[in-house]
Formats: sequence, C-alpha cells, structure tokens
Amino acid sequence: MEEIGSSKASSHMHGDQTLYIHKVGAPPKKKLVNEIKEAVKDTFFSDLSLRHFKDQPGSRKLVLGLQAVFPILEWGRDYSFHKFKGDLVSGITIASLCIPQDIAYAKLANLDPQYALYSSFVAPLVYAFMGSSRDIAIGPVAVVSLLLGSMLTDEISDYKNHDYLRLAFTATFFAGITQMALGIFRLGFLVDFLSHAAIVGFMAGAAITISLQQLKGLFGIVNFTKKTDIVSVLSSAFSQAQHGWNWQTILIGVSFLTFLLASKHMAKKNKKFFWLSATAPLISVVLSTFFVYITHADKNGVSIVRHIKKGVNPISANEIFFSGKYLGPGFRIGVVSGVIALTEAIAIGRTFAAMKDYSLDGNKEMVALGTINIIGSLTSCYVATGSFSRSAVNFMAGCNTAVSNIVMSIVVLLALELITPLFKYTPIAVLSSIIIAAVAGLVDIEAAVLLWKVDKFDFVACMGAFLGVIFKNVEIGLLIAVVISFAKILLQVTRPRTAVLGRVPETSVYRNIQQYPEATQVPGMLIIRVDSAIYFSNSNYIKERILRWLTDEDAKKKENKLPRTEYLIVEMSPVTDIDTSGIRAFEELHKSLQKREVKLVLANPVTVVMEKLHASKFTYLIGEDKIFLTVADAVATFGPNIELP
Repeated sequence: MEEIGSSKASSHMHGDQTLYIHKVGAPPKKKLVNEIKEAVKDTFFSDLSLRHFKDQPGSRKLVLGLQAVFPILEWGRDYSFHKFKGDLVSGITIASLCIPQDIAYAKLANLDPQYALYSSFVAPLVYAFMGSSRDIAIGPVAVVSLLLGSMLTDEISDYKNHDYLRLAFTATFFAGITQMALGIFRLGFLVDFLSHAAIVGFMAGAAITISLQQLKGLFGIVNFTKKTDIVSVLSSAFSQAQHGWNWQTILIGVSFLTFLLASKHMAKKNKKFFWLSATAPLISVVLSTFFVYITHADKNGVSIVRHIKKGVNPISANEIFFSGKYLGPGFRIGVVSGVIALTEAIAIGRTFAAMKDYSLDGNKEMVALGTINIIGSLTSCYVATGSFSRSAVNFMAGCNTAVSNIVMSIVVLLALELITPLFKYTPIAVLSSIIIAAVAGLVDIEAAVLLWKVDKFDFVACMGAFLGVIFKNVEIGLLIAVVISFAKILLQVTRPRTAVLGRVPETSVYRNIQQYPEATQVPGMLIIRVDSAIYFSNSNYIKERILRWLTDEDAKKKENKLPRTEYLIVEMSPVTDIDTSGIRAFEELHKSLQKREVKLVLANPVTVVMEKLHASKFTYLIGEDKIFLTVADAVATFGPNIELP
C-alpha cells in the first residue's frame, strides 16, 4: 500500500462516463516517541504557545519569558496618553461601582466589609501586570462570596470566631494554588467539563439564593435562618412577618432597589445611560447613609454597617492553616471556590475578547488569577475573580487596557485610607438592594429557553443545577451540575449515533435518509455511518447496533420482496479514532456478517484509524479491495449500475 495522497486508482464504466476510484492508502508508520510528542503537544500546547521561543538567542528568550508571565511588558511599550484617558475614566467608574458592591458582598461571605475592599485593592493591581484580558475587572463577586460563606459556615458556624477568618484566608490560598496549578500544567481544559448548560442553571440558582438571603437585610429581620435553601429562607422570613419586620427598613430597601433596577433597565435600553447604572450603587449608599444620619433611623431599628476598619491590608500569612483540623476543609473549599471563580473569569474574559476581536490566553489567565489569590490570602483578602457587572461597565466606559484595574485599585486604596468611616451609617437594607440588583442579571431565562429548544439533555443539566442550588445548597447544586455534565459525556461516548445513508437524487452524495427523505437506498446494500470514535466503552454497542440495522432492513426487504443485503458499507469519516476493543468488535462483526453471507466494506477511514487497521492486519482480514475513499466508490465497485449525474 502507498501513502495517502499517492493512492492507487482504478476506473469503472457507468453508461458513457468513466468513474475513477481512488483506493485508501496506508499512512506512514510513526515512531512511538513521535506519537507521544504529538499527543502531548495537541493536549497541552494546542495554542502553540512556545513557537515564539524557537531559534531565539538566550537574551531574547528571557525577554519573551518575562512577557509571557507579565503581559504588561509587551503591551505597555505601545501605551499612550490617549489610552490612559479611557482607562482613567473607566477605572474611576468601576471603582464607584465596586466600593458599595464590596461592602455588600462581604456580607455574603460573612466577613467584615474591609476584607472585600482589601480584595479590590490587591487583586486588580496584581492582575494588571499578569492578566491577558483588556476588559475584565477583578474583585469579589456575589456567587463566589455566597459559595465561600456557605461552605465556611458548614465548618465553623460562628463566623465571629477568628478561626472563621483564618479558614477564609486558607481557602483563598488553596483556591489560588488550584488556579495556578491548572495554568502551569496547562490543564485548563478540565474547566470545560462544567458545561454551559450547567453554569446557566447554577448561576440562576445562586442568584435566587443570594436574593432570598437578602430578605433579612431588606425587611430588617433580626432572627433569620443560616440555611440557604428556599424553603428554610421563606419560612424564616414569613414566620416573623407580624413582629419581626421593620417598616423603615423596608421603605429604604424597596425604594433604593426600585432605583437600582430602574437604572439598570435604562442602561440596557439605552447604552448612553450606562454611567447611571454604574454609579447608582454609590448614589444609593451616599443618599441612604445621609438619610439615616439626619433622621437617626438607626435608633428605630434600622440596621447599619457601624464600622469599617480604616487603612491598608495587614499581612495575614501567619493566619493560614498549614496544619491542624482545618487544613483539609480549607483545601476542599479552596478547590471548589477556585474552580468556580476560574470558570466565571474565563467565561467573562472570552466574552469581551470576542467583542473586541483579540485572543485571550486561558492558561495565562489561570496563572494570573492563581497569583492574585495566593498574594491575596497573604494580605487579608478573600477569593477574587472577574466580575461580569464591573467588566461590562469597564467595557462600556471605554477601557483600553488593564490599567483601568490599576486606577480602580488606587481609588479603593484612597477609600480605605480616607472615607471608610463615612460608611458608618450606611443601612444594611441598601446593601441588600445592591446585591439583589447585581445578581438579577444572572437569571438568564432566554438561555434556558434556548437550551430547551436545542438540547433537552442540556436543559435537564441546567434545571438539575438550578433546583439543587435553591432547594439544598450551592455545593449540592454544583455537584449535580458536574454529575449531569459527566453523565451526558458518558452517554454520548457509550451510545453514539449511527445512521442509514441513501443516495441523494442526481448526485453521488450519500446522506442520512432521515434528514433527506428523498435519498434512496442502494439495492442489495446497507450503508451505515458511525458518528463517533470507537473505543472499549462503545465498541460492543456499535457492533450490536449495526447488526440490528441489518436485521431490521432485511426484514423490510423480505416483506417487500426486495433483494437481500449482500454488502454492508460502513462510512467511517466521522470515526476519529479506534482502539483494540473497537478493532476486535469489527472482527466479530465481520464473522457475524460472513455467517449471513454479507460482505463488509469500509469507506473513508481517517489516517489514525487506517494506521491501526493495518497494524492489526484487519485490512488483510476483510481484503484491501474492500476499503474505499468514498461511499460512492464502494457502490460503484460492488453495487448495481447507477447512472451518474
């Protein structure tokens, strides 16, 4: 046999036309070392990230290496004052959004407000030097804050206990280690096992859970459940409706929630009003704080922030649990929250990179996010990642580079040093309103409807994650999302689709007869297409499915008094790979067909498959003359005389 590209050819006469039939050639054999190299390259270096280092002198390789770790060294050379103006405006804008959001998100994690502000000072500063996204805004986010608070509370119920804070730093440290490890070892593809459908359901469930948790602050409830499921939260809220609600708190909360939602709606309808939506949380905090201060509403049962520690982050390296009973829980919580934070950041980064048409290096992002959380854990921060609301505002405000994160970080630093005492009279109700308004956009009904229309299994994954979060907790919802996503993969791998092909009229093209009802089957032949790689997990199913197709077709032909099947043609172009179990299944199929006096014919096996068929001598078993480049060639050789178009 010859190599592909120089395969043998023969000709057959059909009427007045000659059809040239090209035989499938055997690919050249590869050394095992080369095969391993190619496999490693395709799996871990598919983006050809090392191609820039090839044939470069040592000094240049050092520069390229530094640029790979710190992208700012590359794009910073072309930075200009014009770009800085856009970054300055967008940085100040997202800072005005992040400060009130951070104070609110800290509540979700059951931490004091300053720890969220610390996270919005350190994390964006580090990311600006190491991140590859121009638009992503870094800081605490609602979903991760809730996840962290929920999992930490399961370990230490008293969040006033100092060990609770230490466990938060420990989880943040291991979240960073997880993210960095995924990036360094180029294992980012593992994050893709969380399907889009599962994420849609998980985010929507988390948004509803977060919103329901804010009923405590919105209604001024003192005794409120620590559980997060919808039944416990609603029963806790309404059981105290008669005496536990505070009307002044409700008035403040509902009023500012209406303002926040209205500003978001206006910004969505008209992009020119994005600044109103961006500054609405800060306006709400300023106005509500002033209102409470002049009316002394705090003395009438309106809960207020009371105290935010002033100054920059203290060092917390000695607070992390590197041993003891909380090391294991800290690692577990860190891994889960780190993966969720990573998934959200990569999704946000890719979205805005696509809008501006630039490439985002996923592995660099993982290393950058890992670094910010490792450094953050050592400087009194908790898990930070990309925020969709802030990134959207950053994008709309006209950011050009990651310098907008530096500007935001500086503004947050000034706030920590100068204005945190001013938030003393900020009502908890307005913080609850800010959280509800922020997470409302996470409930994507249109995406869920689209999932139902496109793929029912995806919709089941979406609803499984959603229901798991709202009726149990975020960990269970996440677990359900992962399990259903894996179940889908296993189902698709173990039960691949097969199709009967027929000839499209007036062509030599063969397609699925269900998709093309006008396609006609060839007398005396059954043409089957296998739409998957053939592995140990599905090889027996594929063999049995093909034989079942053959039995069913022969029964129909016998009933209609048509010629029985003499040739079974397997169209193998979608079969990207085959293992020894797959080859054995084909050998068993060949034996079964021989007993039925049916000949097995293969059409268009790809390079890898052909190589393995030759190595196993299967090609000699069925005969090399029964392997063809196309289905049309096989039909022309063994089938009836069909007039060509």
